[in-house]
Amino acid sequence: MTDQPRRILVVEDEPVINGAVTDRLTAEGYDVAQAYDGPAAVQAFAEHEPDLVVLDVMLPGFDGHEVCRRIQAVRPVPVLMLTARDDETDILVGLGVGADDYVTKPFRMRELVARVAALLRRVDRAAELALAAGPAGSTVLGDLRIDAGARRVWVGTDEVHLTPTEFDLLICLAGEPGTVLTRDRLLAEVWGWPGASGTRTVDSHIKALRAKIGADRVRTVHGVGYALETGARP
Repeated sequence: MTDQPRRILVVEDEPVINGAVTDRLTAEGYDVAQAYDGPAAVQAFAEHEPDLVVLDVMLPGFDGHEVCRRIQAVRPVPVLMLTARDDETDILVGLGVGADDYVTKPFRMRELVARVAALLRRVDRAAELALAAGPAGSTVLGDLRIDAGARRVWVGTDEVHLTPTEFDLLICLAGEPGTVLTRDRLLAEVWGWPGASGTRTVDSHIKALRAKIGADRVRTVHGVGYALETGARP
């Protein structure tokens, strides 16, 4: 790990909100860059090479979903979306183009800082696990193959591109295939939020994961949690 401060790109078209988020993250010790519209965000991403992006959905030029799609095509990076609507469809679109988490406006600055820190911790932990796994560490469940070291996933012969959070969620479920893991446990192990109230976050990411690996691969136990099925699916 480097001693250099982690760099965060804040993309928000409202100057007051952009400034407030930037000031708070700077006070927390981060190196912060700013952008106020879609094209500027993509340019700033290339120039500053941030470790994480805080990204508003509604932006001039082109929206946050398009920004997320373009930057993830260049380099995988954790993205925290800011959305004005607690709308499941809007959230799933964001997760589908590569966002890892979301905060609904109006938000508490303390919550945003905690989400940023949790995302960065997950990236660090994933890097450590990849080093520990080495060239081995593949998991095969039917025609689903997971390479933990390379952080790659295949369904049959087709490679599936998952966001960092989707991959961590899949790895957690695959650690105990067929076993139902509660939402609270998933929040603690994947998001690093022990005892947190965030079942909506888990449910949204499960839906995004199902859309990529197949809806019938993840079984829902209503009122409890989710399990990864162990066999090949039709």
